[in-house]
Amino acid sequence: MFKYCLKRFGISVITIWIIITITFFLMHSMPGTPFSTEAHLTDEQIRIMYENYGLNEPLYKQYIIYMNQMIRGNFGLSFQQNNAAVSHMITSRMGPSLQLGIQSIIVGTIAGIGVGFISAIYRHSWGDTLMQSLAIFGRSTPVFVLAVILQYLFAVRWTWFPIAFWNEGWRSTILPTIALSLTPLAIAARLIRSEMIEVLSSDYIEFSYAKGLPRFKVMLVHALPNAALPMLTVLGPVTARLITGSIAVEKIFAIPGMGHLFIESILSNDYSVIMAMTIVFSVLLISVIFLTDVIHAAINPKVHLIEEEAS
Repeated sequence: MFKYCLKRFGISVITIWIIITITFFLMHSMPGTPFSTEAHLTDEQIRIMYENYGLNEPLYKQYIIYMNQMIRGNFGLSFQQNNAAVSHMITSRMGPSLQLGIQSIIVGTIAGIGVGFISAIYRHSWGDTLMQSLAIFGRSTPVFVLAVILQYLFAVRWTWFPIAFWNEGWRSTILPTIALSLTPLAIAARLIRSEMIEVLSSDYIEFSYAKGLPRFKVMLVHALPNAALPMLTVLGPVTARLITGSIAVEKIFAIPGMGHLFIESILSNDYSVIMAMTIVFSVLLISVIFLTDVIHAAINPKVHLIEEEAS
C-alpha cells in the first residue's frame, strides 16, 4: 500500500510540474505583453518595467527563477494590480470559490444519488424516463448556458434571487450552486442507476429478501452502499468539471472568486496571476484524484495489489 501511495504521489508531482512548464512557455508565447494596455507608457518606461519584473531575461532563465520562487511559496507580484502580492490576491478570493464548490458537490452528489436510486427502483417507468432525461440534460448542457437561463428566470423575470454579486448571504449562493451542481447530479445519477440495477440482481440481495427483510431496508442498507462505492472513481472528473464551470459561473454572477480572478488575469496578460491560478487549480484537481486513488485502494486492496504485481 505504501509503495502504491508513493508511486501515485510521484506521478502527481510530475504531472503538476509538466502543467506548470507547459503553461509558462505557452503564456509567454501569447500575443501581447502585460503592458500592452498601458498606452500612456513611453518606450523607456516599458523598458524599465521589463527590467524590474525580469522580463528582459532569456525565457529559460525566467523559468528557472520562477520555479525557484514558486517552490518557496512566492508567486511574485501582479503586473496589473499595483504590485499586489499574488498569494494575497488568491487567498482573498478563495473563500467564495471554496464555498461554491463544496456546496455544489454536496448538493449535486446527494441529489444525484437520490435520482439514480429512484430511477433504478422504478426502471422502465415514466419516472425512470424523467430522471434519465434530467441526467442527460445535466451532462449535455454547458454550465454557462444553464447559469444564464437561471439568472434570467429567477433573478430577472421573477426576481426571487439576486441577479449577481456576493453581498446577500446565502441567497447569493443559490443560483450559482444550482448551475454548478447539475454536473455532479447527472454523473452521480447515471452511475448510481447502473450500479443499483447490477446490485439488485446479485445473490446477496435475493438472500436478504429470502430472510424476510423489508424492501426499504434491503434497498438502503444493503443495495445503496454497495452501489455508491464506485462514486469515488468519478470524483476526479466531477472536480474538473466544477473547476472549469466555476470560472464561467463566477464571471456570469460577478462572484469575487478565483475563477473571476483567473479570467481577469488572462484578459490583461497578468503573467504572475495566470501562473499562480494554474498551479492552484492543478494542485486542487490532482490532489482530489490522488486522494481518490488512495481511498479506493484502501477500500479495495485489489487495486494496489494488481498494480504492484504488474510492476
